[in-house]
Formats: sequence, C-alpha cells, structure tokens
Amino acid sequence: MTKKEIVKAISDEIGMTQLKTKEIVQKTFDAIVETLIQERRIELRNFGVFEVKKRAARKARNPRTGDKVFVPEKFVVTFKPGKEMEEKVRQLEAAAAAKAALEQHTEAEPAPMETTSS
Repeated sequence: MTKKEIVKAISDEIGMTQLKTKEIVQKTFDAIVETLIQERRIELRNFGVFEVKKRAARKARNPRTGDKVFVPEKFVVTFKPGKEMEEKVRQLEAAAAAKAALEQHTEAEPAPMETTSS
C-alpha cells in the first residue's frame, strides 16, 4: 500500500478532502522522523516503537569477489511492533494456516465419481 492509497482510504472514511488528508498524513510522518532525529526513539501506543540504533563497525566479505571489506559504523532505524499489531499478525497467520490446511485436505480427497443407472 502506498501513501496515496492510505490518504484515499482515510479521506473516504472521514469525509475530508484528499488534499487536506495528505497534508495531515505527511505532517504525521514528518513528526515521527523529526522525533527520531532529536530523541532517537518514538513510542506509539498500540502500534509500536521506532528507535535509532548504532550498528557497530565490522569486517565483512564482498560476496561477488570474496574480498574482505571494512563496513563503518552507521545509524539504523529499527521497529518493534506493539502488542495489538503482533496479535493481528498472529490472527493473519492462523487464518492463512487454516486456509492452507483446508486446501490441502480438499486436494487429498478424491472427487466423488458420478454413477449412471440404466
């Protein structure tokens, strides 16, 4: 899903223009980024936690040539989903597993043959 699709869905639901909704969505994203830069952490209840972490410098290997290379330290953004999001993803997993089990069961069962009587 793209930002444009998110804006459309929200504007349709709340009856606000897409232009105004886009401005609000963008301001929200900007605020998240700005908070990450200034405080390195933002916790959104029932959604999750974004955090800036420092990844240490390390030695790595170029997979194409096999040469050793030095990778400098860098800052990365991590995300840990909240309990509500985790629960909804688990429900999605359970539904997918149930659907797969049902499909597997119907494939394993031969179709009944038609009998004709004369």
